[in-house]
Amino acid sequence: MKDYIVGLGEILFDCLPDGKKLGGAPANFAYHVSQFRLNGIAVSAIGDDEDGKLVYEKLSYRNLKTHLETVDYPTGTVQVTLSGNGIPQYDICLGVAYDNIPWTPEIEEIAKNSRAVCFGSLAQRTAVSRATVQRFLDTMPALGTLKVFDINLRQEWFSKEIIEESLKRCNVLKINDEEIIKVAKMFDGQLNLVDENVGDRLLQPVEFEDFARQLLKEYELQMVIVTCGAFGSYVVYKTDSIGETEYAEGLSFQPTPKVKVADTVGAGDSFTGSFCAAILAGKTIPEAHKIGVDVSAFVCTQAGAMPQYPEELIKRVRE
Repeated sequence: MKDYIVGLGEILFDCLPDGKKLGGAPANFAYHVSQFRLNGIAVSAIGDDEDGKLVYEKLSYRNLKTHLETVDYPTGTVQVTLSGNGIPQYDICLGVAYDNIPWTPEIEEIAKNSRAVCFGSLAQRTAVSRATVQRFLDTMPALGTLKVFDINLRQEWFSKEIIEESLKRCNVLKINDEEIIKVAKMFDGQLNLVDENVGDRLLQPVEFEDFARQLLKEYELQMVIVTCGAFGSYVVYKTDSIGETEYAEGLSFQPTPKVKVADTVGAGDSFTGSFCAAILAGKTIPEAHKIGVDVSAFVCTQAGAMPQYPEELIKRVRE
């Protein structure tokens, strides 16, 4: 087994005010995993165009393994504008290469040899890529693997069906506080919203903890990761080792470090990648959670989605 750690789904260029930067949450995830010298690989599709050639050039420079099918659609692009606080806003094009990732023998072989995968909702907005994502998850080894659904709700490109089918196939869900509100409303308002006197916080911790536990039970998940921006993040879990069947319910909370933010593009993906790398390296969930938070804080201080990590961060997973 080659122990692939796969970012499956969109690969694209974020067109930022200062130029094009390679991105896409699954590709970012694969890059961040590979920073810890694990076998990260981005699986997606590109067009037979200049942007497609540039994808290979950029990823080769970063020493990230890829399996990119070339299809008769343009390589994905997203127009990104940043608010005064560095928060990205996205204008996502439809009918691009990552909407049309075909199922191939090569992708099947990667799935059979994968130790973990991270996927989201965006690349599943079309039937072709959705079928490939679902088949990949179904083909992976049934035991001892991480299947991370980093939900990443973008614009109108998601549906209840996509979310529900993904929840049935994953064992880890990563979601933020704003996305919980959307999902809760979509799933018959199971989560009550708080009143306005809470301030900027959208939810009280007990509410999204309760909702996370409902999801753990209903969809047989191992973990639900809830990120709340400046207010911190939570990992609600019922087992702290991959493939373990005994109930070991727990909760980890980490505050968000205060740093000078350059931009937040890719910060969430760095959290997911470093958290998974730490879990796969044998760290406990609280240890992995702390590493994920600290890596994400570092990425926020850097421009772009794929900065190089300092050695001290890498050592926290490797040692």
